[in-house]
Amino acid sequence: MSFLEQPITIKHLSIKNRLVMPPMATAASDELGHATQKLYDYYAEKSKGSYIGLIITEHSFVHPLGKASKGQLSIASDTDIEGLKPLTNILHQNNTSVFAQIKHAGGKAKRDVIGCEPLSASAVMIPQTAVKELPKEMTLEEIEQTIQDFAKAALRVKEAGFDGVEIHAAHGYLLSEFFSPLTNKRTDAYNGKTLEGRMKLHLDIIAAVRQAVGPDYPIALRLGACDYMEGGTTIEDSVLACQAFEQAGVDLLDISGGFSAYINPERNEPGYFSELSSAIKQAVHIPVILTGGITKAQEAEELLQAEKADMIGVGRAILKDSDWAKNAILSLR
Repeated sequence: MSFLEQPITIKHLSIKNRLVMPPMATAASDELGHATQKLYDYYAEKSKGSYIGLIITEHSFVHPLGKASKGQLSIASDTDIEGLKPLTNILHQNNTSVFAQIKHAGGKAKRDVIGCEPLSASAVMIPQTAVKELPKEMTLEEIEQTIQDFAKAALRVKEAGFDGVEIHAAHGYLLSEFFSPLTNKRTDAYNGKTLEGRMKLHLDIIAAVRQAVGPDYPIALRLGACDYMEGGTTIEDSVLACQAFEQAGVDLLDISGGFSAYINPERNEPGYFSELSSAIKQAVHIPVILTGGITKAQEAEELLQAEKADMIGVGRAILKDSDWAKNAILSLR
């Protein structure tokens, strides 16, 4: 059996292989963020044949002020639950495990989408984004509201039938903005001068989500483990943070970029975040996902064999070719 085909356990959830389809925005929701037939059909097509072990669905906003773009999926209201149940049913009928990714766009939200100025850790321009509006620094009351928004969203995820929930803390969105010294200039308990301050919001959200979903429900976290910018988040920060996240109750780590988003500006070979994922894998005891530039089955196999990660995410190749997973798995047999 190939490395890619080997089963893996996350918390108490058994996943049939190590192949992950990572979150990729489809903009297929309606204007309120409700799931549509187009969205159901998309995930039915990608999961057909049961060749992907885990699908993490596209980012869903936890509050209307955290909406990143038009057509984004919502998990901000109890009314969203019924529309998401057919989605999880489809994936389970195709024998595919599914997590939902939940997020707040923070300073990367656009005024024409949310109707007001965006919120962030500090009133600092967000690097590497098309949004050119200065965000508003969140008050402690707004931070507490956001923590509860994540917890309520995670419970909706569970009630909609997802197998787990992923907290989005990458790609320059709100949690990246708190984690990075480039955008966190606060001086309170969430201060940007210490790692403890920069990851406090993550830990508060993890604790609230765990309380909401219970002790046995799998929680993943997608971390922007390096900004690849002078003065930004470093891998050394992220290794220590991931150890703290594991201790706080995270069951799966999904490694990506911070303000560099899903690109590594310094490397472009298959698995170009492997320097991050391998360092974190060595420091924790929970599974780690590596995504980035992997387009061939043998590339995924070799990265697993080299212990760069425990699971491999393949995004754009699966997006372009819905038979990619089938062909990849069969090619390794």
